[in-house]
Formats: sequence, structure tokens, C-alpha cells
Amino acid sequence: MPDCLGLVFYLLIRIIMDKGYSYNKVFAAACLGMLLFGCALISVGSFMPAIIQKFHFDSLQAGTLASVLPAGILFGSLVFGPFVDRYSYKYLLIICSIVFILGMEGIAFAQSLFILQVSFFLIGFGGGTLNGATNAMVADISDASSKNSSANLSLLGVFFGIGALGIPILLSVLTSTYSFEQIIKIAGVVVVFPLVYFILVKYPSVKEPQAVSLKQALKMLRDKKLLVLAIFLFFQSAIEGIVNNWTTTYLLKSGEIDTELTLKALSVFVVSLTVARIFLAAVLRRISAYKVLLFSIILLLAGVLVFSIQSTFSVYLTGLVLIGFGVAAGFPVVLAYVSHLYSNQRGTAFSIAIVIGLLGNIGVNYLTGIVAHHIGINRFPIILLICSMLLLIITITQIKQFHKKVRI
Repeated sequence: MPDCLGLVFYLLIRIIMDKGYSYNKVFAAACLGMLLFGCALISVGSFMPAIIQKFHFDSLQAGTLASVLPAGILFGSLVFGPFVDRYSYKYLLIICSIVFILGMEGIAFAQSLFILQVSFFLIGFGGGTLNGATNAMVADISDASSKNSSANLSLLGVFFGIGALGIPILLSVLTSTYSFEQIIKIAGVVVVFPLVYFILVKYPSVKEPQAVSLKQALKMLRDKKLLVLAIFLFFQSAIEGIVNNWTTTYLLKSGEIDTELTLKALSVFVVSLTVARIFLAAVLRRISAYKVLLFSIILLLAGVLVFSIQSTFSVYLTGLVLIGFGVAAGFPVVLAYVSHLYSNQRGTAFSIAIVIGLLGNIGVNYLTGIVAHHIGINRFPIILLICSMLLLIITITQIKQFHKKVRI
């Protein structure tokens, strides 16, 4: 641990000594922000068992915590765009890191449900804002340096996977030695290092140093191209959300698969998504984004069909691996199209697209719950198949037309 801390301080000192603009340093800042978002998104599921045990919450009280986190993410995704179009990324990253720290420490010291709700909202808000801001920032610096934005956005997404896997691993390793509260306190303190990094890095200048008016934002909401791309993200985000939230329930009801194996299956999905984005970071520099996106959706459909076969655990795993690889390209490629089409109001355009995507996540998750309650969770693969088919239709009929105008 001292060696790691020494390395961190050494890197920070090197940054202080060289205050000039650097693409690599800004990209590293974006990766740190995305890693924090991965931690934020997985925090409810990771912390919930210990919180329920400590406070003796019932399912209704626990459900309020599960709902305030996405509410915070949605609100953060809504406000980041106009902010970064007017002000520097630096202030937003700093504010969100502080908010994230307050949320983590709030959970550690909480003595009531209200404090926990506020803390989860802060984590969601900080994480949601960081997600949007880091995507927009990578698109900005990729555009400025003539680098492939879709490839860089894919590489950025790898750090979401690292963050999402990091919290469960951290808890599993340290739980035997430290209490739940101590682990969260330490995690909150560790976020201070990214905060210091965000303070020291020099960011790209603001392209449009005036606020995007409400009239302009509403006009963008009526823009057909932006709406098509946002609707794609609606179903893309829906698939990612329901796979994360309903796979374990479906597997438990589908056969003789215990809880431990279902959790491993979910981890396989996250790992396959992360590994796929590593490959995409290289592939998207050589092959057109449209072809990669189309091939990914075909993989997704294949994965859904394999997953729907009620068979052995290895068959379910194969399906989840294909689904993970299939959904990996969606966000990086579509956000790259948004970036090129709306370069002057990139932040606001990203806000609109990401918020509509999150609404898909929330809405289809809710719909899946209704279907599971009234019809049965065995219809889960049908919902996946419908969303996947809609992605294919949007890609072939609409995004193909955008690709003729925007070559990425």
C-alpha cells in the first residue's frame, strides 16, 4: 500500500511540474471519471445486503434506495451538457468528485433512511454527471487531435467495466478484515486522488462560451437525427439494464442453477462487455463504425437466441458472452455519430441522447417487472429479442443513412 501511494504522489508531482495541455492526461482524467461512474452504478447492489442487515430494512425501504440512485444519475445526465457547453470540464469533474465523496462517506456514517437516500442520490448524481461529461470530453479531444472518436469512446467504456467489477471485488476481499462502514470510508478517501488529478490537469478550451438557450435545447429535441440516435440508445440501454437486473432472477427460475452460479453468470456478462470494448478500441480504428455496429447487433441477436434456449448453465453463459460482445459497440459508436453531427453543442446533444437512453433503461426495467409479475419471468428473453430487433431495424434503416454523411 505505501508503494502504491508513493507512485500516486509521484505521478501527481510530475503533472504539477508539466502544466501544459496533454491529450493523454485529459484522456486519463476521463477514464478516472468513468471508473467512478462504474462504481456508482453498481453501488446499490453491492452495498444493499449489508445496509439491510444493519438497519433491518424491509423490501419497501430497500426499494427506495434502489430508486433514488437512478434518479440521481438521470438528473446528473440532464444538467452536465449545458454546463460543459458553457464552462470548462474541470469545474464539473471537481464538483462531481466532491459530491461522490460526500455520498460515499454519507453511507458510511448514516444513521437513518433519509441520510442513506440523500447519499445514494449524491452518488447517482455525481456518477451520472461524470458519465456524460467524460464521454463528451473524450469526443472533444478526439475531434481536436483527429483521432477516432468511436474507438476512444470504446476504450473509455472499458473503465466503466473496471469500476463496476471493482466494488464487488473490493467488498469480497476486504469484508473478512474490515467492517462494511470502514470499507466505504476508505473508498471515499481514495476518490480524493482522482479529485486532485482533476484539479491539476489542463483541459481543452470551451468552444461555445455562452449558455445554450432553452429554445435551442427544445429545437434539438425535435431534431430527427438526434432523436433517432437517442431512440437507439433507449433500447441499447434497456438491454444492458434488464440483463444486469433480471438475469439472475431468470436463471434461478429457469432450472437447477443456484444463486452463486447466477452471480458468476452476471459477472461473465460484465467481463465480456469490458473485453469487447478493449478489442473495439483497436477494431474501430480500422473498420467503419457502421459495419462494426451492424456486426455487433447480429452477435447480440445470436446471443439472445442462445440465451433463450432453456438448457445447461454453459449454454446460458455462451449466450451472455455473445450478448456482452453484442452490446459493447452501441454507446461508443452512436455517441461518436452524435459528436460529429452536433460538434458545436456537443454537451447538450450528449445530455439529450444519454437521458433518453436512461429513460429506456428505467422504463423497460419497469415493464419487465410487470411482465414477470403478471405473465412470468420466462418471457424475459422475448423482451430482449424485441429490443434487439428494434436496434437492428434502426441501424439498417436510419443509421446507415447517417454513415453516408458522417464517415467514422
